[in-house]
Amino acid sequence: MIRFLLALLFFFPASHALAADASPSASAPGRSVSRHERSVAEVADGVYVILHRDGPDTNPQGNTTVIVGDRDVVVVDSGYLPSSAREDIAQIRQWTQKPVRHLVNTHWHPDHVRGNPVYAEAFPGLTIIGQTVTPGLEEGYDVPNLARYRARVAAMQDQLKRGKREDGKKLSDAERKAINEALAGRQAALHEFENYTPVYPNVTFSEAMTIDLGNRVVEIRYYGKGHSAGDAVLYLPRERVLITGDLLASPVPYFFAGYPYDQIAALEALAAVDANVIIPGHGDVYLDKTFLNRTLDLMQDVRDQVVREVRQRGSLSAKLEDVRKAVNVRVYAAEFAGTDKENLEFFQESMDGLVQTLFEQIPK
Repeated sequence: MIRFLLALLFFFPASHALAADASPSASAPGRSVSRHERSVAEVADGVYVILHRDGPDTNPQGNTTVIVGDRDVVVVDSGYLPSSAREDIAQIRQWTQKPVRHLVNTHWHPDHVRGNPVYAEAFPGLTIIGQTVTPGLEEGYDVPNLARYRARVAAMQDQLKRGKREDGKKLSDAERKAINEALAGRQAALHEFENYTPVYPNVTFSEAMTIDLGNRVVEIRYYGKGHSAGDAVLYLPRERVLITGDLLASPVPYFFAGYPYDQIAALEALAAVDANVIIPGHGDVYLDKTFLNRTLDLMQDVRDQVVREVRQRGSLSAKLEDVRKAVNVRVYAAEFAGTDKENLEFFQESMDGLVQTLFEQIPK
């Protein structure tokens, strides 16, 4: 459960997936939501995807995409840990000596932007791009988020010192062990941020912008609210590569918060894009739209169930818990999570978030 609480703190059948060796393989249900190894794939000539290992606190790190043109390089999302960003930059310099001129933040969440300062230091004059609302969201949430994280670490230390839970009851041996393990991971993550000074996007776009890297065009688009209020999507028209940010995440979608009614519309727009390589914000790269379409099916189905239940019960008398119990996602649980316990717990947390946001944001 620690993993899922972290996911909430920060926010927030088979298709073909691209494995680390850049060869297609079936993405079997139950592929783990945890990632313990870093892997790299070249998904098109000069287009690379880095899948990061989870942080020591088990927090997942967003995927990083590197696009190399004849003249410049653009990086999509800088990751969560500064050490991961430094590792990625060292890798980029093995691929090319061309400068990284542009860094795109697909949205404001820490697991996609905390590497910004590392890139800014490594590449003077770097342009960091975000949708119009993203810089303000990063500035408004990032520092307070880190402060809450430090406070939680202090509270965990206090629990161990007192030997009592937050409710005053004595810690069991199992609880003490779990807190010690979680605390060690969080302290390791905090160590990475001892000298952290946020760097936010310095160039914004409203609906679309285009970057010419030299014989390679990158389109940046905004399809409306979704996973966040300012999700940037990138598209390489010649290569037919689509980079979705967390509008799409695998193997289990991230629905802990956001704007699900709008996200459905955004995914519908993405499904219409002429793409044969799809890079999600987390997880494997896909060589067809099966996973995207099934994520869309899931959201549409849950939306319809929530709306139906609220209307049947009456908008003024419907209760979230009753609606949540009535929503049936068993087929999707098996499809997206398989039989893995951690995946299933993550899926349930995600579905709880989806039902809640659909319930709270239901059109009046």
